[in-house]
Amino acid sequence: MTMTFCAPCIFGLEGICANEFRFLGLENVRAENGRVLFDGDFSDMARANINARYAERIQILLDEFRATTFEQLFERVKAINWADFIGMSDAFPVKGSCLNSKLMSVPDCQKIIKKAVADSLSKRYMLSWFEETGAPRQIQFLIINDRVSILLDTSGAGLHKRGYRAQANEAPIKETLAAAMAELAGVRPNHFVIDPMCGSGTILIEAATKALRIAPGLNRYFAAELWSCVPDNVFEAERELARSKINRDCSFRAEGYDIDAEALEIAKSNAEKAGVADVISFSRRDVRDITLPDGYCTVITNPPYGERLLDLRAAEELYKVMGERFIPESGKRYTIITPDDDFEKLFGRKADKRRKTYNGTLKCQIYMFRS
Repeated sequence: MTMTFCAPCIFGLEGICANEFRFLGLENVRAENGRVLFDGDFSDMARANINARYAERIQILLDEFRATTFEQLFERVKAINWADFIGMSDAFPVKGSCLNSKLMSVPDCQKIIKKAVADSLSKRYMLSWFEETGAPRQIQFLIINDRVSILLDTSGAGLHKRGYRAQANEAPIKETLAAAMAELAGVRPNHFVIDPMCGSGTILIEAATKALRIAPGLNRYFAAELWSCVPDNVFEAERELARSKINRDCSFRAEGYDIDAEALEIAKSNAEKAGVADVISFSRRDVRDITLPDGYCTVITNPPYGERLLDLRAAEELYKVMGERFIPESGKRYTIITPDDDFEKLFGRKADKRRKTYNGTLKCQIYMFRS
């Protein structure tokens, strides 16, 4: 069965996400605002879940339509062949959001969609009531400008939850965003990567798993693995394929520094859980005391800033220090994320490239400096 899948992602990362899906061999990949679509079967669904570094989750896009009344919403949802995915005893919770639409009550939309799904299943299974004791099929809806998307989530926990970060320091960067920074920095299997303010190590771990070709979802489970409609072997087959692509015979190495000893201990633990502790070393050091080594190295970092950890004045002073330490030099690359619009002025030079995105709810830019 060929389906359309939807992979929501952080705004600004759509192109990166789409390129990754094309590289994975997925069909009819197209990027839209805040999401990437592709077509495929359950094997493609498993491959995307296991390998996606930048997407937030993988959903089946069941239908999209315009609706301005509850009746329209009910009839279109009811027309979906829900029995293809939901068994007689399976749970089918509903959640979603509405924006700039006639239908703006999320609780009311939940009730309408729930009733429409139940009516559809009742006709198929000849039941008037469902126990919903089985594995959940999370139904999600998104209504924007009267345009309704009806989706079925296959991931469960968000894809940024790789399984290695049980602990994190204050204000950690999301794994999907850290992975995108590593991609934008051009991290390769022969690179030496430094994060001078590494916190709990997320950027370095994502850079290492990318360089070693360790699939981000290799060591976690997904909601669709419990679905009776999904063939038994698809996830294990895709895991085995992902394992076969791991390349530990490379020269990648990384170093992480931070002034917080507790954060460094967390970083070490996270790197061990991610299976990359052998290529990353952590040490306590202030960015003001850092001297970069001679030769090639790639610096990727998420410095503390005014709305996050430091007061604005301290953050601005830190940017000036970074500009003094991270000098233009052959073989050096710097990739830095911050919400501060004056960063380049404080850092002391213009970036070669910039990309607008979000770090949580903060509008940010990723600044890329090439020597």
